[in-house]
Amino acid sequence: MGKRINFIDCSLRDGHQSLLATRMSTEQCLRVLPHLHEAGYSIMELWGGATLDSALRFTGDNPFERLDRFLEVLKGEVAIRSLCRGQNLFGYTPYPDQVVYEFLKEASRAGNDRVRIFDALNDSRNLQTAIMSTKTFNGHAEAAMSYTTSPVHNLDYFLKFAENVLDNGADSLTIKDMAGLLHPSDCFDLVAALRERFGDVEITLHSHGTNGLATTTYLAAMLAGVNHLDTCYGPMAGVTAQPSVELMQYIADEAGYETNVDLGNAAIIDEKLRVIRTELAEVDRHPDQFGNPWPAKPSDEVRKLLAQAIELVQTRDRAKIDQAIEIIEDQIIVPQGYPPVDRTQLDAQVPGGMISNLHNQLKQQDKLDEMPKILAEIPKVRAESGYVPLVTPTSQIVGTQAAMNVLTGERYGMISNEFRNLVLGKYGKLPGEPSREVVLKCSPDGKTFTKRPGDYVDDVDLAKAQKEAGGLLKSNRDTLLYLLFPGPAKAFLEKRAAS
Repeated sequence: MGKRINFIDCSLRDGHQSLLATRMSTEQCLRVLPHLHEAGYSIMELWGGATLDSALRFTGDNPFERLDRFLEVLKGEVAIRSLCRGQNLFGYTPYPDQVVYEFLKEASRAGNDRVRIFDALNDSRNLQTAIMSTKTFNGHAEAAMSYTTSPVHNLDYFLKFAENVLDNGADSLTIKDMAGLLHPSDCFDLVAALRERFGDVEITLHSHGTNGLATTTYLAAMLAGVNHLDTCYGPMAGVTAQPSVELMQYIADEAGYETNVDLGNAAIIDEKLRVIRTELAEVDRHPDQFGNPWPAKPSDEVRKLLAQAIELVQTRDRAKIDQAIEIIEDQIIVPQGYPPVDRTQLDAQVPGGMISNLHNQLKQQDKLDEMPKILAEIPKVRAESGYVPLVTPTSQIVGTQAAMNVLTGERYGMISNEFRNLVLGKYGKLPGEPSREVVLKCSPDGKTFTKRPGDYVDDVDLAKAQKEAGGLLKSNRDTLLYLLFPGPAKAFLEKRAAS
């Protein structure tokens, strides 16, 4: 069998979460999904992450009904993958085991048969219940390591995480590079170490173009032997989202790899996504810069540049790989109409969805001029809280605290409850030691939490929840949504009851 790489589409989940503050509606998704189905994907990421909360809060859609509609289109012929935050599920705080189990059971029945499970702190204890629940209902449990760089994150750290989650029953591994920090050279090392330790385990790479590394890192991952690469289509790709599948197809062809998709209908997918980005321009950080349609075949000049970049990456020499990054980013991607990347994010380590939402929130408050100061504050807060990886919910927690530090003019003069719980260990074991000064600001007696986060959460009294909701809960799905998102779910259900 020849060399092969499998592409997974994320346009209708992480694409709009990273670029459009997760504002695509079910109706907008359904304009595109039939064409994605025709392209031949075996896996598509369509659910989870912030899409449940945003559907209730902003687009007026029932997340479970969205999943039902997706299943109707795909007819069980494509694995629907969701992104699950481990013990936090699709919310922002740890939930009791019974809620994790019940939610994943309901999602499985609705057609979500592949679940990517991660924990923001890489505390493998936070994945245990979600892995077990997914497998109980014959789902594929994909355990993701939240990739980041810091003085405490090294190969041994990530190998230990992988060992723990595979021992807990995970079916496959994902390198989740949420802030686009993974350098191609480091990707070679990480994939090689995972292969040496765990053999033929299925590996997916997920990254974002935030820092201009992702496309070249995908090339390195392909050469290193990963199984899957997460991509998006042109208008929903690049910048803070995943690399474009069109460009990755060019690269695969030039490197001699077969792929799983037929891009014969890429033009119509591009056209429909382009219209949707225009419709959502109000929340779009780059409303006039989302790339021009990729040609069905690359020009001779682009092929020449790609051949040069592939040759440089194959050397595995870091300096030569840096040349390849410049070729792909500056001579191919930017001329295609995408904005140049802001490489200062390499220090802030802010993931795409967080940048999208932070920009939108500051814009609404007429505080957008404070964005550079907040981005400069984020790495300081991150270091002082034990070098936590920045991914939901820690990205929001650290980002909010950084914003409070800047907007109030006093560092830690105000501390959110979520930041306090994070620093004290209530979300899980911190990767590194937090600042003692910050710990004492969060807990004057220095008391911290060391048990599994799920152990601190009380079991849910369903009868009490139903009583609180005032008769709005008509199904198990309603109850689950209400437990995870009380405010948005109640408003959604009240509107449904009034219609």
